[in-house]
Amino acid sequence: MWSQRGVVDYGLAKRATLQSLRSGRMTRRDVCDAHPYLLRAARYHGEPTKRVCPICEHRNVTHVTYVYGDQLGRVTGHVKATSDLVQMAHEYEEFRVYVVEVCQGCSWNHLTVSFVLGNGGPPGGSGVDGRIPET
Repeated sequence: MWSQRGVVDYGLAKRATLQSLRSGRMTRRDVCDAHPYLLRAARYHGEPTKRVCPICEHRNVTHVTYVYGDQLGRVTGHVKATSDLVQMAHEYEEFRVYVVEVCQGCSWNHLTVSFVLGNGGPPGGSGVDGRIPET
């Protein structure tokens, strides 16, 4: 995405969690603890992937994308489709995106990536100082 910055990949944390599970330091119950609202968001608003759940290995995980930012107003904390992010990146100066993978079968969930999007300028303006340039 053209304005993506501040990317944090949580792949190492995921691998550490899976290793702890496999070594017996954690139980399946510790890692398969998705909140009912997250499972509902995955069911109705999530985006299917082709990646198999690393825990149950029976279902593919679903990505649930949340957006947060002061400028978003009532939209902050809502689930958005990936296709909505492009328009939002043009409309808002800055907001953070969190992508969570969820297995609707075993309730595995893990934050996969977060990043910042936005046009870098004041909302609604296209000039450096936030004003629309005169033509």
